[in-house]
Amino acid sequence: MYTVYQHWDPLKVCVVGKSYPPDFYTWVDHVRTRSLLEKIAQETEEDYQKIIKCLESFDVKILRPRCANSVEQTIYNVVPPPPMTPRDQFVMIANTFYRTHDTPWEIFYRNVKDDTWPEYVNSIDDLDHVRQKECREMFGWQQDSLHHSYAYKNIIDHVADQGNVIKRSPLDIVAGSMVTRLGRDLYFGTNTYHDNLEQLQRGVDLEFTQTRNHIVNTGGHSDGTYCPVCPGLIISLRDVPTYAETFPGWEVIYLPQQSWHLVKTFVDLKAKNQGRWWIKDHPVDDHFIDFVDTWMSNWVGYVEETVFDVNMLIIDPKNVIVFNENERVFKALDRYGMTAHVIPFRHRFFWDGGIHCVTLDLDRQGKMQNFFQ
Repeated sequence: MYTVYQHWDPLKVCVVGKSYPPDFYTWVDHVRTRSLLEKIAQETEEDYQKIIKCLESFDVKILRPRCANSVEQTIYNVVPPPPMTPRDQFVMIANTFYRTHDTPWEIFYRNVKDDTWPEYVNSIDDLDHVRQKECREMFGWQQDSLHHSYAYKNIIDHVADQGNVIKRSPLDIVAGSMVTRLGRDLYFGTNTYHDNLEQLQRGVDLEFTQTRNHIVNTGGHSDGTYCPVCPGLIISLRDVPTYAETFPGWEVIYLPQQSWHLVKTFVDLKAKNQGRWWIKDHPVDDHFIDFVDTWMSNWVGYVEETVFDVNMLIIDPKNVIVFNENERVFKALDRYGMTAHVIPFRHRFFWDGGIHCVTLDLDRQGKMQNFFQ
């Protein structure tokens, strides 16, 4: 049975995300746009392979989601997003594998419903069978349950085969991007700075009765805001008042706006795409911007709110993977006996995914510990 109690225990099994291959974009008529998308696809997979090679050097078993290889046509001007960031939908807490909320594929199937559908079609379960078949055939997908989704079904089935309980949580903050697992203590981020903290606290306390549960007002994905790298050290984007209460005596290294010196030309693009994405070393034109807004709006996130120096994947108590070199972070890690392995992810500012986002730990060696008496 797989377990994860602390996110710095030695990593044994890990999911690494996946994007569409270059051939997927043959349906794009505009030559320059298609060429850039093909290049992004190729370089993204090359960088995924570098992550995989690093993890395998530490004897980590790698699993990948499945991904359609081609598409003959699109549906209602929407193309389902690739399974780039498994941590946004799943998390292993102790020995329970949580499916947080709808995966992008389930959201996609729900959103293709239009006014011509019967009024009773209000959920994935109610989808018209003809439309289900049509969608599957268009994307070359097999007769898989929509609730298990094509992309991650092999991952879910694999976890079930290990004897783990698979559970869908009604709380959307029970996700790998939102929860920090430190043994007896679980730390949950918030979606906005205006969330009802008392209501969230009641919800997680009902769901997790064997742990001490804390709400950290991160205003978004917590793995883009702070990272407890090892006992005693936190790397943080900004000051979070609860650190003094929930991590008493821990050192906090702050990195306000650390990544933005890397994306100077982003400012020019920001006025046109509202700060949602950016492609380094690849000039984009209005046609490409319009194409992304029309066909890929549910693929990209909001990269302006992400600082990738905070987003890390801890392999074991001595090793961590990062996307950027950061002298201040590296000095702090060195003082705690940790080595940073830099693996550039060239299109992280397009996909809006850090190393923690594009991976998902399923199994770590270790037992539950109690760091705070």
